[in-house]
Amino acid sequence: MKWDDSIKGFEEYLRLEKGLSGNSINAYINDITKLLEFIKSNFKGITPQKVRLNHLKSFIEYLNERGVSPRTQARTISGIKSYFKFLLIEESINSDPTSLLEAPRIGRKLPDVLSLEEIDSLINAIDVEKPEGQRNRAILETLYSCGLRVSELVSLKISDLFLEQGYVKIKGKGEKERLVPISPRAIAEIKKYVETYRKTLKIASNAKDILFLNRRGQMLSRVMIFTVIKNLAEAINLNKKISPHTFRHSFATHLIEGGADLRSVQEMLGHESILTTEIYTHLNKEYLKDTINRFHPRS
Repeated sequence: MKWDDSIKGFEEYLRLEKGLSGNSINAYINDITKLLEFIKSNFKGITPQKVRLNHLKSFIEYLNERGVSPRTQARTISGIKSYFKFLLIEESINSDPTSLLEAPRIGRKLPDVLSLEEIDSLINAIDVEKPEGQRNRAILETLYSCGLRVSELVSLKISDLFLEQGYVKIKGKGEKERLVPISPRAIAEIKKYVETYRKTLKIASNAKDILFLNRRGQMLSRVMIFTVIKNLAEAINLNKKISPHTFRHSFATHLIEGGADLRSVQEMLGHESILTTEIYTHLNKEYLKDTINRFHPRS
């Protein structure tokens, strides 16, 4: 099998069998493409079937010499492992050259979290006199109220809103669906946005059911959400590096601090493993202390 054919097959595998999003697929393909470029430059005539552990170790050393962070190296190795696992499933190779390939050790990075006061300050900094002001208020309230990923926010559909019941249906990673409660405040901001800004737009035919739109009546880009939040942070002189995901972290942390159990938070965030959700318990020492005092037999 040639590289181009195997990469195309891998892409189809990720999309059809794994159900990954376009962004996740692009990240995997970029990792394999970097490996391919390195092998073509340094090892002549090496097909996917001829790749061995020494080739892969040379590639990781190359990344390290270029100053690629351990976290990015680990993600790249994960992509390469998935690719060769696919080739093994397809019986294009007889053995997996990544089986002994180790990822660099990386420390667990605790996410930045906004206080409720900081969230209120960011939302209050939005100029509602501008046409897109009410839309941006609805966006921030929805991000914080539901703990959404930015990809989930921009693809949120009107047909998935059950505002009278207080829920929204979210399609997350791997096309998995979940129901998430939405706050009365976010509901009010969404309704106001729909009645003011959205109904004035000439909506593109492929965006009729998309909730949040740009001025051209099309779905917002992820970059646009980042830009809105970055500008608001600068407007209030917030001394934190934040992104749309910061609202998701804040949502989870505030729930844990308020006494919510991990299983409920896991369900609302759409985490496949509760181990991913457990990071939020590390952000609040009082929560950990309270857990020990309540449940440890010697407390």
